Formats: sequence, C-alpha cells, structure tokens
Amino acid sequence: MTEYGFELSLCAHLERERDGVLARQLGGGVHAPGDRVLDVVHVEPGPGFEERAAITERRIPDPAIRGPAGPGRARPWRDALPENLREESARRIADACVDRGFFERERRGGREYLRQTARYPANWFGRVLAVENKPDLASPGSLERQLRLDVSLALVDAVVLATESHVTGAHLNRIPDAVGVWRYHRDRDALDVVRDPEPLPVDDPGVELLNEEPARTDVAVVDRGEKQGARRRLAERAYEKGWRTFDLPGCEHVAPGADPAPDGATLPYCAYHDRVVDPARDCGSDCPGFEPTAPPEVDLAAERDANTDWERDPAGRRTRQSGLDAFD
Repeated sequence: MTEYGFELSLCAHLERERDGVLARQLGGGVHAPGDRVLDVVHVEPGPGFEERAAITERRIPDPAIRGPAGPGRARPWRDALPENLREESARRIADACVDRGFFERERRGGREYLRQTARYPANWFGRVLAVENKPDLASPGSLERQLRLDVSLALVDAVVLATESHVTGAHLNRIPDAVGVWRYHRDRDALDVVRDPEPLPVDDPGVELLNEEPARTDVAVVDRGEKQGARRRLAERAYEKGWRTFDLPGCEHVAPGADPAPDGATLPYCAYHDRVVDPARDCGSDCPGFEPTAPPEVDLAAERDANTDWERDPAGRRTRQSGLDAFD
C-alpha cells in the first residue's frame, strides 16, 4: 500500500461521510506557503456556501476579493483592484475574474469598466481540517516537525494524523497533544478515531517555522489579519482543486472502480501492480506492464459534482454575457 493510494482511498471515504469540499496537496504556510504542503484539507460549509457555489466552480483570486470593487457599481478596471498590484498582474486577475463570472466587463466612452457580479460571502466556509497521511508509522520521516509547524501556526481549525498502523502510546507521545489520530482500515473502508484533535487558536497570532538549523531557527509571527487572509485563500484553492487531481492513464491494466472504494469512487487501480497507482509517476513506457490503449471514459468532474457540495458550471450572477469577446 503506497501513501498515494492510502490518500486517495481516505479522501473517497471522507467525501462520503462529510459535507463540504476536500482537496489534496495544498500549501499550508503563510509567508512560505510552499514550505509546508498539507496532504488533505477538508473545508466545512458555512452559511454562505450556496452563494459562493453559485458564482464559479473556480478559485476567486484573492486580490479581487480584497479589492475595492463591489456589486452594483462599475469602476474603471484598474480602480477595481488593489493599488499595489503591478499592471501585468492586475490585468491577468481582471481577465480571470471576468472569465470566471466574478467580474462583469463593459465599455463606456472607450474606457473599460468592471463590476463585481455578486457579493463575496465571507462566511461561505466554516471549520477547516488538515489531515497528515502517514500509513506506516515505522517510517515517520519529518512527521513530528510537520505537525509541530501546523500546531504552532494554527492556520487550520484542527489537525489530524491518519495512519494504517497500529497506534501505540509511544507514537502518541511523539506528536503534539493537539493533533488528533485516525486509523483508517482501507480493506474494509472503516475509520477508527484513536484521539480527537483539539481546536487550534485560529483567531490568535501564530508562529510560522521558516527554517531550522542546528544553531538557528527562523520564524515569522503571523498576525490575525494575515492568518484570516491565508485561510480564505486555502479554502478557495480547496474549492477549485478537489482531490481528483489525476488523469486516468491509457493502459490495458487500468480498471477504474476495481479497487474497493466508498460508493464506487473512481480510483486509478492497476491490475498489473494490484494497487492504486499514481498515474503521473507510475504509468507510461517506463512501466514494464504498460500496454497502451485509449484512456477510460470517466468524467471525474461530474463525479465530484454528484458526490459533493461543489457545483460544476454554475449559472453565475452575470446580468449579461460580457467575457473576453467584449472588445471584438
């Protein structure tokens, strides 16, 4: 059992059991987002979830959310975004927001104007849970450091360690007390709660570990405002990305659905290896069992739409079609 297969199977299980959205492999830092990658993120729906889902299936760029644009009033395009953005970045964000239906574009007297099509519901997401996957606790790697970082920063509301191993008292003593522990039995799709996580102080300043050396540790204090902005960006990325980030390979041995999974969720199961594989790493001409054929006809986005609160291709809030072709 690989960590990749464990992660996909756990996501399929959690999707069946929980409302909201799940995503894999998201940056979990603030000043250095890429230094800490969260294996799985679960975002619970808040009161404004349906309003958010009605706008776009894609991520809404954070500068557009923070900027001065608002629904009901059209502004010159550059005035609709924060002043500190470079012109090139502002143009890219404006075009993305028009394409995703968050901004509407029009022209007046030769000038370009933007209007926000809907109020951004700041309360669309609730509790955010991060899950660190370590199916084999005999090979923990940098697990303890990663969990200490998550607890110290407190970007998410709770942190859980998920494993397939038998969990001993020695294991529990090596991780922070605030971290919950799950044991997931993939063969029977069952999850045992070994220890519940403790709520983390997301409304308080946090400490982000940036670099650690034998004689020096570099940290950054993250204030409440920075943390709230980072939480919103994390939730937006999770909403767009989901956990089905793989493409099923064109190989005779790939049999989606043959591997046990909750409610028949499609996983990239390979009969040659007799396990779930990572198509980006395990498949192709370098695999001795590779036998090329047409990829399986599976619509993973439709599967996500049918099984989660994420809405594929919503109607949006535009009053009229005003995309990038407005200048033709």
